[in-house]
Amino acid sequence: MKKRLIVTDKDGCMACLSCMYACSGAFYKVDDITKSCIQIVGSKKDANKADVKVCLQCGKCMRTCTHDAITQNPKTGVFMINKKKCTGCGDCVKACPMQVMVLPEEIEPKVTSKCIACGICAKACPAGILEVQTKE
Repeated sequence: MKKRLIVTDKDGCMACLSCMYACSGAFYKVDDITKSCIQIVGSKKDANKADVKVCLQCGKCMRTCTHDAITQNPKTGVFMINKKKCTGCGDCVKACPMQVMVLPEEIEPKVTSKCIACGICAKACPAGILEVQTKE
């Protein structure tokens, strides 16, 4: 089974940032969108729209990590960070094609976080455009 967060309606984002606040609150217990593993950015095609960037669960972060801190859950397919092995080097953050991995500078110990397809952001989205998808 492969599990990941998807955007069901790319034009439906209201840019309210509720998903980002929910994510940062879940991971870091703060309302700080810079600590969110989902990102809402201005659309390059239309200035009046927002693009939602989510983790693709592509594994590029794992392939980049030289500390074996990122592994793929064999049941869900989700790539997860072992916080005990993470050195906070940031190589995985730089490698992420969607730029949705987080490495807060001010938090010690320095460890990266990424989307684990928990669905907290989907529950917080008033437009209902986020969904945790599971595929066999």
